[in-house]
Amino acid sequence: MKKVVIDAGHGGTDGGAVGNGIIEKELTLEISQYIHNRLDELGIENTLVRDSDVTLEPTERVAKVLEPYGNNRDVLVISNHINAGGGQGAEIIYALRDSDTFSKKIATELENSGREVRKYYQRRLPENPNKDYYYILRETNVSEPLLIEYGFIDNMNDANK
Repeated sequence: MKKVVIDAGHGGTDGGAVGNGIIEKELTLEISQYIHNRLDELGIENTLVRDSDVTLEPTERVAKVLEPYGNNRDVLVISNHINAGGGQGAEIIYALRDSDTFSKKIATELENSGREVRKYYQRRLPENPNKDYYYILRETNVSEPLLIEYGFIDNMNDANK
């Protein structure tokens, strides 16, 4: 059975996006704690990268992702985020080394729960298209990471959901 590492994006001095009375770091922590508790109920081994409002530098965050279960293909990493910039709906970004299977499943489940899903995709570093744009995808070795943007914090419809 796969193990799950849950990353609440941002935290501490990095508040992330802000809009409609919502601060990204607070909402990503709530989402992550919910997922953690639900996986516990289902008997799925999992851990949180952060369980409070702390600042994690990129290298420290990656170390905390890899620490509990090591560098293994049987580890799923879910990095939770809230988007900003005038769009609507969820986006799921998966690593260049992975197929779209896991991201498609997440997109389907989000849609089944009533969330609009804009797309699931891969994003490359402009200066090196062989590398993932997001460090949480790029630096997590052989695990299977996803970065999930649950909606747009600056969109009232998404914020209300």
